[in-house]
This record gives sequence, structure tokens and C-alpha cells, in this order.
Amino acid sequence: MKCATLATLTICVLNTALAQPAASPAQSFEVASIRENPGPLQVMSGYEASGSRLKLVGWSIFALIQEVYNLKRYQLTMPPGSNELYYNIEAKTEGENAPSRAEFRPLLQQLLADRFHLQFHRETREIPVYAMVIGKGGAKFHESETAEPPKHYGGVNGRNQYLEMQQATMEELADGAAGFLFTERPVIDKTGLTAKYDIRLEATPGFRINNNPQPEDINVLDAIQQQLGLKLEPQKASVEIIVVDSVAKPTEN
Repeated sequence: MKCATLATLTICVLNTALAQPAASPAQSFEVASIRENPGPLQVMSGYEASGSRLKLVGWSIFALIQEVYNLKRYQLTMPPGSNELYYNIEAKTEGENAPSRAEFRPLLQQLLADRFHLQFHRETREIPVYAMVIGKGGAKFHESETAEPPKHYGGVNGRNQYLEMQQATMEELADGAAGFLFTERPVIDKTGLTAKYDIRLEATPGFRINNNPQPEDINVLDAIQQQLGLKLEPQKASVEIIVVDSVAKPTEN
């Protein structure tokens, strides 16, 4: 399995990722190598798992913690200057089982504690958000009828970007809508819709509107209402976050 995730300002819906799992015996990799990525970072947060082996290329500490604890960007804060280096990690579990991405996370949590000496605490903070709700005219999209696996992809149309989604949840749409915004304000799903849907959303990215506005630009706040029958309403919400108290350069291999 291969995938790559770009480090962006995309911030998304609230989740329950901060809930502590039930107590279990400590898990760790059989062997793990951690080295600084010298750059240039041609692949940001490259993730490759093959059987019992895991390879991470070009990961910052922020991205590692975000991945390991399954967090949104707004659910993590770090001390100044603690996120300047990028690392390559190669690790192997015991045996020949092929852990899933979720199953690798407890092992990476132990790696962060043992090698990076990560210490953190949890807080609940009230922050500004956009609540995604159904507009007065109702939703303008339909439940997915395909039996094919979900497909999510994006592209560029002039100054605009678009997002095509098959079998998408409203949480995934909120994730995508947040990507058009040039703001730290997250988008949370309050539509009450629980099925999977086929959706297309096109808008002008916020950074273009803010830096070089043009008459034909389509703000995502307008686009999501006109194209999908939804609204993004400014609200406040209580969010549980992880606050990193200290993190160090990794100990030697």
C-alpha cells in the first residue's frame, strides 16, 4: 500500500480521535531507523507500508503526531521552533503480519515516546468554526447509487479548483470544503445527513481571492450554497486538543 499526503492548511471536522484507547500492553517495533531528511523534500509525508515494514519519508514532528494520534491540524499545538526538521523512518514489526494504518499507530506512539521523548497534555478549548448545515432550499445532491469503491479526486479549472467525490460522507465533504478556505477556522458537519453521496464542488481557493481577487472568482461560502444547497455558518465549538509540552530530536538508532 502506498499513499502520500501533502502538508497543507486543510482543517476539517471534529472527531473523537482524542479519546484514550483502552489500556493494553505496550507495543513497539522490532527495529526502527530514524534519520533526518536532508531535502529537498520532493515527497511530503510519504507513507508506504508493505507487510510488516513501514516507511515514512519527509515527515515533520507535527505531521507525525497528527498521524499517530489521528488528529486534525487544529487539534494539535506545539512549542515554537519544535517543528523545523523532517525525518525519514523505516521500521519493522515482529513477525510477518501486515498491520493496517490504524494498527501501526500504537507502535508509532511508542516510537515517539521512546525516541523523541514526546510529552503532552490534553485541553478543551472553544474555537471559531464553520458549521456546515443544510440551506433553506434543501440539499442539491443525491445519495450514491454505485457499488464501486469510494473515489475522491480534485483538479484545476482556470483559477478554480474542483472536488469530485463518489460515496462521500458529509465529514469528508467538510474536509474538502475546508481546503478551499484561507483560514485556520475548521469546518464541522452539522447537516445530520448520514448516508454516502456523489458530490462535485468547484470554487476559487481562498489564497487567490485574498491575494489577487478577480470578478469571476467563486468564494466557497457562495459555491457550497449555490452548487450543493448547504451553508457554512460561523459558530464557536468546544474542541479537545493535544498540547505538546516537550519533544526532542530522536535518540540514536
